[in-house]
Amino acid sequence: MNNEFEDVWRRATPHVLGALARRHDNFADCEDAVQLALVAAAEQWPREGLPDNPTGWLIRVAGRRLIDLVRTDVSRRSREERTTRLTDAVATAASESTVADDTLLLLILCAHPALTPSSQAALMLRAVAGLTTREIAMGFFVPEATMAQRISRAKASLRDAGGRFQSPPRSELPARLHAVRHAVALLYTQAHSLGEPSRSPGRTPDSLLPGIALRLSRELHRLAPTDPENAGLLALLLLTQARAPARLDPAGELVPLEDQDRRLWNREYISEGIALIEKALPTGYVGSFQLQAAIAAVHAEGASTASTDWEQILVLYEMLEQVDPTPAATLGRAVATAEAIGPAAGLAILAELPESSHRRHAAAGHMLSRLGRRDEARSEFLRAAELTRSIPEQRYLNRLGTQAI
Repeated sequence: MNNEFEDVWRRATPHVLGALARRHDNFADCEDAVQLALVAAAEQWPREGLPDNPTGWLIRVAGRRLIDLVRTDVSRRSREERTTRLTDAVATAASESTVADDTLLLLILCAHPALTPSSQAALMLRAVAGLTTREIAMGFFVPEATMAQRISRAKASLRDAGGRFQSPPRSELPARLHAVRHAVALLYTQAHSLGEPSRSPGRTPDSLLPGIALRLSRELHRLAPTDPENAGLLALLLLTQARAPARLDPAGELVPLEDQDRRLWNREYISEGIALIEKALPTGYVGSFQLQAAIAAVHAEGASTASTDWEQILVLYEMLEQVDPTPAATLGRAVATAEAIGPAAGLAILAELPESSHRRHAAAGHMLSRLGRRDEARSEFLRAAELTRSIPEQRYLNRLGTQAI
């Protein structure tokens, strides 16, 4: 299917799935029906052209497939009665306008606490973003069969946990939105970890996921704008994605932050991100995404690495560690400490981190190099290269390890 049709059904998917899930409790059945409708679209649209109302077309076809699935489920009692009720409901679904609510409820359902974070993200890509199992598997570096099993288990877990397409109790909403934000952030991180956009024709997950994560964060902020962490997440993704044009050179080699041509950074994204975080920070509680966005904003405002306000970044990382004590926050504090105080002080903080992190070894290599401890720096760079999954990053770290001899 060409990109024009893909864009249509990717955007229609949450509305189609929401229209069915609103009337039928079994999310797995609804999701299967939507996938069958997309297969039908892939066959018919290129041959017959785009329908006047693509979303309505998909809802009608998915509804018929859902009815077929229910009819074939011989183990259910009163299936004919259920089928009749479902037929009536699907007949009116296409005319309803509930896109916004459907998307938010799907995000909340996919971020159900019964699922692991990676399963939440995978299900979100299928249900909300409309990616195929093969595309999701490519994005997560796993075989297609493995991803299919993961999605199948996620849907079974939702069923067993009683997950429903409905608004959670108000008391549960903050925790569920928190899970949604982390799942969206994981989507972006997953794409960012690949490091190099595909040079092959067509769109692949490494080029799709950042855009999808940005779109979902915009939607989340639009649907729940009073939550300052939603603004923080959107600001963080905008400010991070703004640097994307400068991360690789024309040969596909990684360009570290200190060597990037900042004229290539997306100024529109930077302005939008900074405006969002400046508005969000004074309005309520200060959470992890707001602090991460504030750190990204300080980087964006610096004319160079040397002129960056590292003292402010260090303070922000110290706050982040208190709010969200993760290894990533400690690593950031170590790097900021090395810049603001000195590399020896940064190395002392790195000792707190697990040996399995390639970023820890890369940061240690840089600090040791600044201290003139070349043999130790070389060992750290080469160890980091062994641990990273990103090919450009691996080439960059191996080059540093060689130069440190």
